[in-house]
Amino acid sequence: MTSTRLPGKVLLPVKNQPLLKYHTDRLKKNNFPIYLATTTNATDDVIAQFAEQEGVYCYRGNEDNVLSRYYETALENQLDVIVRVTSDCPLVDGDLIKTGVEKYLQWQNETIYLSNSIVRTFPRGFDFEIFSFQQLEEAFLKAETTFQKEHVTPYIKEHAQAEHVVYSEDASDLRITVDTPEDFQLIKILIEDFQADTLSYQEIIKLLRSHPELVKINAHIEQKKG
Repeated sequence: MTSTRLPGKVLLPVKNQPLLKYHTDRLKKNNFPIYLATTTNATDDVIAQFAEQEGVYCYRGNEDNVLSRYYETALENQLDVIVRVTSDCPLVDGDLIKTGVEKYLQWQNETIYLSNSIVRTFPRGFDFEIFSFQQLEEAFLKAETTFQKEHVTPYIKEHAQAEHVVYSEDASDLRITVDTPEDFQLIKILIEDFQADTLSYQEIIKLLRSHPELVKINAHIEQKKG
């Protein structure tokens, strides 16, 4: 809730529903369990309340050491494979993530890190990372820098065998994550006017390609480094 560029962004309402509800509903399509890792700050009480209402497991931990929050969540729930997504992506695609998990599991290799965001072909807003508990535990025990702890996966990426999920075309110029008022404006239009919350990632990309005026709304926004 303490986002610097758009405070409270994950609970901003569209059609009387918070963005986080769109996010979790789209994740639920793949039937994987969802774990919400938030902070112990009083400002995030509303996030915990949302999780309880939605029947989503919620863990509360250190605000700055997000890596520890991930590790403690995974440890408490005895997870073997972790898919990391961020809550500022309300149009995240659960089916795309399922395809990624199926690809990851075929390797049967706990040293592989799989994502669709290192080799950037997907729009920002569909990002996911997949890694093993073994990798997460090693990162938790050995990560030393503030950057490694704040951004969860830097240590893993530095030491893992990286594999990639890529799209059939380069759609990396598109931005459907929410970090600024302009980002929210675009998401609001996409959901209210085009029912994008019911569309697949392919359909959303096609929609944006056919409406360049929408792309312009947040095309100037520079992604925060992370």
